[in-house]
Amino acid sequence: MNCTDKLFSEQTIGQFFADLVRTQPDHPFIMYPDRDLVWSYADFDRRTDDMAKGLMAIGVRKGDHVGVWARNVPEWLTLMFATAKIGAVLVTINTNYKSHELEYLVKQSDMHTLAIVDGLRDVSYPDVVYELIPELRECPRGNLVSKRFPRLRNVIYLGQEKMRGMYTSMELFQLGACCDDAMLAAAEADISNRDVVNMQYTSGTTGFPKGVMLTHRNILNNGFYIGERQRMQKNDRVCLPVPLFHCFGCVLGIMAILSHGATAVMVEQFDALLVLASVQKARATHLYGVPTMYIAELNHPMFKMFDLSSLRGGIISGSVCPTELVKQVIREMNMAEITIPYGLTEASPVFTMTSWNDEFEHKVATVGTGQPHIEIKVIDPETGEPVPPDTPGELCCRGYNVMLGYYNMPKETADTIDADGWLHSGDLGTCDQDGYYRITGRLKDMIIRGGENIYPREIEEFLRSCPAVKDVEVVGIPDERYGEVVGAFLIYHDGQEKSEEDMRDFCRNRIAFYKTPKYFFSVKEFPQTASGKIQKFKLRELAKELLGITGSVFQNETKQK
Repeated sequence: MNCTDKLFSEQTIGQFFADLVRTQPDHPFIMYPDRDLVWSYADFDRRTDDMAKGLMAIGVRKGDHVGVWARNVPEWLTLMFATAKIGAVLVTINTNYKSHELEYLVKQSDMHTLAIVDGLRDVSYPDVVYELIPELRECPRGNLVSKRFPRLRNVIYLGQEKMRGMYTSMELFQLGACCDDAMLAAAEADISNRDVVNMQYTSGTTGFPKGVMLTHRNILNNGFYIGERQRMQKNDRVCLPVPLFHCFGCVLGIMAILSHGATAVMVEQFDALLVLASVQKARATHLYGVPTMYIAELNHPMFKMFDLSSLRGGIISGSVCPTELVKQVIREMNMAEITIPYGLTEASPVFTMTSWNDEFEHKVATVGTGQPHIEIKVIDPETGEPVPPDTPGELCCRGYNVMLGYYNMPKETADTIDADGWLHSGDLGTCDQDGYYRITGRLKDMIIRGGENIYPREIEEFLRSCPAVKDVEVVGIPDERYGEVVGAFLIYHDGQEKSEEDMRDFCRNRIAFYKTPKYFFSVKEFPQTASGKIQKFKLRELAKELLGITGSVFQNETKQK
């Protein structure tokens, strides 16, 4: 798509949604096929109005931070739009967090109100909250005074059950229904599209998580251009099994759907069987997921029982996308228009993306071309100068999509966005003569073996060509002689595990000797964040533990500092 002079929209999310409610009130907006729940645009508008007024009734105002710690339940989306309508900031909380992480985030974000569900797997969210905020058991709702969290005023339980000291979501709806609409109208009139609407915390794979401040303008426009690359239309139905707390769910998903007046087909928590059933029942046209999700769906024993003929496209992202997996998704899931975006939360998040009609090789082997209204450059990390085509360097972008900054972290913000407004991604990639980008790794993932730069992505793609290998991740491992050597963590297909010598034989005469892994480790799974990103730093630590290596950092990590 050609870049035009004007951005898609200069409206707030609430204003844009209101226009859709007027023009297509009965069109389905949110569907949960597993519970036969469907809300039209008008239904959802009424629901979010009541929630917005309910929040105002308990003291939430413009600029207040409202946290949501929940699976993809209907109230997550309700809160997202309700806070947007009153100018509050939705703070998204990783569902895998436990007490230590939650305490950090509530404090760091200056949270005013926290909304929770019952929990996830072995973690009871109410138990964690009562442990951190014992005052909840004694104080009346709306009168919380917490020693540990002096700015926190309310806790909301998103469910039917009564919890001591917490409002229920039903009580908020009832409070809101009794409030004057003029109060909400006045709040909406006071919002600018340059105001912060979301604070999405980076996954924290290194250091403490940082609150990325994103505006209405950031995410609504980014969602539109993401949808455009998918040829998204009003009658499309997009299945979202990815977490809403991550930008994959709430921007690539909900904002792309909203900006095209389409329909969200929701899955509360990823389960391969439930995803396949939801696609079939809703006749979804698009499906989203990280590579591990698609692998689980394709390998499910009941996969061939489902009718996926309604699918035509979607997104595979959140981690390195193996070329062979993309080909399999296209071939076996009817997703010829599958797309691959690239970006980071700080960029709202997408700034390059393949297109639904790209040539096959570009579609499966690149992360596409630059998005409209965004400048992109690839620079030498040492000199800061642009590099020639097909030369690895750090990807940087500048434009409407760049975050306002990290909340209460001016130094970290300045380290990420330079004085000229360029956002430094920390990712290594190349751009070819035709403008297509490829990701070769993170700056700290680059392996330096005896002065030779090695890019993990290249070796991973090679090792995946071994028929016995199901998936692979490559990391640098400390070495006294070379500084670093290559280590490969492999997941094998059932019953096809190879010895280290077998894998060395596979590499011999196929790749340069210095790229051949010195160590091969067989594992059942990779450590991941809740959004599906592989935590390579944990693999490095595991390698050091298995090999009895001491020391806290690798040579290349020290150099980058």
